[in-house]
Amino acid sequence: MPEELLNKYRLTSMEEPTDEMLAQIMHEVAVEAKESTEKARKEYFKKLRQSIRESK
Repeated sequence: MPEELLNKYRLTSMEEPTDEMLAQIMHEVAVEAKESTEKARKEYFKKLRQSIRESK
């Protein structure tokens, strides 16, 4: 699906997304969620290691 067409669609519109649009939207959300989770996990363990070093 062309990105331009996908970017024009808004979930608040009265028009239902096509199955292809919905699949692409859900894929992009999943990718962003995975990236966000990985970033948070790395930051958590970085702070945990720092806390352990400081407590020694």
